[in-house]
Amino acid sequence: MCLMLKTVLENQYGRLLHSDRDPIPDVPAVYFVMPTEENIDRLCQDLRNQLYESYYLNFISAISRSKLEDIANAALAASAVTQVAKVFDQYLNFITLEDDMFVLCNQNKEIVSYRAINRTDITDTEMETVMDTIVDSLFCFFVTLGAVPIIRCSRGTAAEMVAVKLDKKLRENLRDARNSLFTGDTLGAGQFSFQRPLLVLVDRNIDLATPLHHTWTYQALVHDVLDFHLNRVNLEESSGTETSPAGARPKRKNKKSYDLTPVDKFWQKHKGSPFPEVAESVQQELESYRAQEDEVKRLKSIMGLEGEDEGAISMLSDNTAKLTSAVSSLPELLEKKRLIDLHTNVATAVLEHIKARKLDVYFEYEEKIMSKTTLDKSLLDIISDPDAGTPEDKMRLFLIYYISAQQAPSEADLEQYKKALTDAGCNLNPLQYIKQWKAFAKMASAPASYGNTTTKPMGLLSRVMNTGSQFVMEGVKNLVLKQQNLPVTRILDNLMEMKSNPETDDYRYFDPKMLRGNDSSVPRNKNPFQEAIVFVVGGGNYIEYQNLVDYIKGKQGKHILYGCSELFNATQFIKQLSQLGQK
Repeated sequence: MCLMLKTVLENQYGRLLHSDRDPIPDVPAVYFVMPTEENIDRLCQDLRNQLYESYYLNFISAISRSKLEDIANAALAASAVTQVAKVFDQYLNFITLEDDMFVLCNQNKEIVSYRAINRTDITDTEMETVMDTIVDSLFCFFVTLGAVPIIRCSRGTAAEMVAVKLDKKLRENLRDARNSLFTGDTLGAGQFSFQRPLLVLVDRNIDLATPLHHTWTYQALVHDVLDFHLNRVNLEESSGTETSPAGARPKRKNKKSYDLTPVDKFWQKHKGSPFPEVAESVQQELESYRAQEDEVKRLKSIMGLEGEDEGAISMLSDNTAKLTSAVSSLPELLEKKRLIDLHTNVATAVLEHIKARKLDVYFEYEEKIMSKTTLDKSLLDIISDPDAGTPEDKMRLFLIYYISAQQAPSEADLEQYKKALTDAGCNLNPLQYIKQWKAFAKMASAPASYGNTTTKPMGLLSRVMNTGSQFVMEGVKNLVLKQQNLPVTRILDNLMEMKSNPETDDYRYFDPKMLRGNDSSVPRNKNPFQEAIVFVVGGGNYIEYQNLVDYIKGKQGKHILYGCSELFNATQFIKQLSQLGQK
């Protein structure tokens, strides 16, 4: 749907609702809008102005009866009742970023942000609005999926509030058999047609370290260090220097955008790979392309054709099967070249950040902290090193240490760390909030365990590090991950496989299809689930998503979808922590 709408807008068939539009009285109009007060008012204005021949109204989320009456009254006053041809509730109030990943669709994501949910001054009314917004999107998701889930959630969290409201909304819809959205053909239309899926609602507060973690996989790195939003990455590219009477100076930077979508085969294959493997794969693709290009040039030379005259090539193609094959592969070759150029530019931009900020060092050190492995260097030394990363990098590292520690550092040690962070230019507001959060949680049990994740150098970069490579990787560690489950993945594994574990044994259980809504922590279904949706209330990230993707690869015949109320990178998350920590 996102790609289709993008195509419509780029080809100028579509118009934004609140843009200036001239009347086209002999043309039908298709509206695709959220049923907000502002949008309904503008739609009614269009009816009064008789802009179009007929109106097909598609609402992203279900429109309320009162707003529907407003449209009816406007149509009646404008004598346009017969022109309103169709009105649809589309239940599409979410964005699908991947085949197995979605995020809430909200024009103002601040409404459902981690900060909004965890503000100390939030009123009950404001919290109800936040929860209703999340529940509306989740309801749309399951209507589109065509399945009623079994719901599990932790107690005493925002995730529990969402679970209670979603269970009620699903139950009310199922009770109205005549108008239920979960009967008829929809049940067999989705991916989950043979068994009901499990919905695991997780609160962001169960794991605050992962969103701050410096990552090492391609997609997560792109999201962490570049401007990456809705599968589009925006780069600033400098084209060297230019000479002037005053001497050489940097040329003006050009802004370029690239779409990283499922049709990009390289992206689909390597988005979850460690970055050094991606760099090597780009180099291999480039060498393969050059070999194919040289073969085409060689064949053209043999045929006595040195130029680029494609018409002449076509005439001569009958003379040799090889040339015919080469000519027919030209479109594929050009597409390959486009993707190579794209990922060379993106990977080079990522590599610049890795080198400038020593992100490989941060990643390796944080992995050791989170897995309780012996540290080979003092944390204070890294924070105090002026060449090791930005102030934000240092704050992320320290927060991970503080969150993961079995015991908080002594006041004397903490003051020493705070001084080093301040000297490094760090804003201490995020730390202030994390201290409050940790004290509030009281940490009766051990902090979230991240498994015994280890990183080890591998000899994969020998070819990449050659002088002929597009990527000069000297000084960058080639760290290859050993798969370990993050807290969200571990919780899912317990619930999906019906394992008994203190971490999840007290999770609440909801079955909206049951006549009585009595809660029980003991599931009725003792069989493992084949399909599951993990939804993080308070925000998610590509690190968790990739960890779930890697986990499910070893579970034949099982499927997982990952969703979140918002998708943020570490910079965006630490900004919210800073706002929460302000006095």
